[in-house]
Amino acid sequence: MEDVLLQLQENSAQVVVPLELPTEDQLIEVEEEILIPIPVEMREFMLKTGDIIYGTLEPVTVADPQSHTFLPEVAANVWADGVPREFIPICVSDGTYYVISQDGEVLLWSLDQGEATEEWSSIWHWAKDVWLES
Repeated sequence: MEDVLLQLQENSAQVVVPLELPTEDQLIEVEEEILIPIPVEMREFMLKTGDIIYGTLEPVTVADPQSHTFLPEVAANVWADGVPREFIPICVSDGTYYVISQDGEVLLWSLDQGEATEEWSSIWHWAKDVWLES
């Protein structure tokens, strides 16, 4: 985990208006909005990487309700598209849905097949294998 976080931080793009890290209170507010708990590992991931801009993928955020990556909005769209409500989106890119289960497993959800087509054992493994490679 620490090596992935360090790589992301070192390579994060510098932008004019940087993202902010979320607070625990913001995470709680988002949980209340989406009516499902955020898995522990995803909470930690968001608290540590929520301000990182890297590569072509944009993981969900909770610090700015106006952002196109704001978790409640992304979740509503993903669920409306047919992803089961038990999964929380972590990233959406060009019709690709990366979601996390309550036990912390990350899945690549296929709308065409109605099931996961790839999986990672944790959000940190996903970050290493997918986000850092984007």
